[in-house]
Amino acid sequence: MENNMNEKKVKVLLSAYNGEKYIEEQVDSILQQSFKNIELFIRDDGSKDGTRKVLKKYEKDPRVHIFTEENIGFIKSFFRLIQICGEADYIAYADQDDVWLEDKLKMAVEMLEKEEGGQPLLYFSNYDFHDGDMQFQGHAKKPALEPSFHNAVADCMALGFNSVFNRAAYKLIKEHIPEYACGHDWWTYMVCAGMGKVVSDERVTVKYRRHGNNVSAGGMDFIKFQIWRFRRFFLDNYFANVRMQLREYHGLYGQALREEDRRLLALFADEKYRFGTALRKACYPRRFRSGILDELFLRFIFLIGKL
Repeated sequence: MENNMNEKKVKVLLSAYNGEKYIEEQVDSILQQSFKNIELFIRDDGSKDGTRKVLKKYEKDPRVHIFTEENIGFIKSFFRLIQICGEADYIAYADQDDVWLEDKLKMAVEMLEKEEGGQPLLYFSNYDFHDGDMQFQGHAKKPALEPSFHNAVADCMALGFNSVFNRAAYKLIKEHIPEYACGHDWWTYMVCAGMGKVVSDERVTVKYRRHGNNVSAGGMDFIKFQIWRFRRFFLDNYFANVRMQLREYHGLYGQALREEDRRLLALFADEKYRFGTALRKACYPRRFRSGILDELFLRFIFLIGKL
């Protein structure tokens, strides 16, 4: 097993934008992994601060490939990295402001190597919250649900920075770079949950830094999170984007899904609001979200036709 693992290659994809304050610490934690057969692909998404100056330190490292391009947004930036990195046994996403524990990739590869590799596979781990100064704030809660396609329809358990996926998943994603994905991590989760397998690891592998400028909302207190959710769901037209993501996925992969998953996705593919369809979604017999309040809220969203 050990010899076989040493032959595996992992490519790490990191999209950077105005990350001069934290990116060096993250890059160093990636390059210092106990799993040594890695390459790091960094795409600077049009930074306006000193990020490019920081990255110059790594230009002579043969493991590091740096691309300086125009700003296209973090989701498209990660898919651009998918297009340019080339194949490997495994691919890992990385955010610019976290810190990886030294065995992160080793633990992921060990778990993925136990699975049937011909199918799309996705691994994700647990993580800890830290503040901007990398002081420990708390442990992330373990999801109450197991990864599944019906969860992937309305939620994303794998959060990019804690995700590693295999060559089969990479090929599927690269073949059809989505136009309407709500997240590179969410799309990857949907691809693997629908046509392969997702494995979760209760062990912590990432120090997830919260500093106020993060794209996601993890680690907020209850009141701040409710305000953020209201704005995102009702003022930013969030669910319209989710609907477009599901319709695009349905067009690409709907026929490749297992029968139950295919029927579920078909409920979300209809562009017109139909009360009967909305009621079927609201009464679906399996849970979509880990939290009870989140689940009830989502059923209400189904019923009124927002999703």
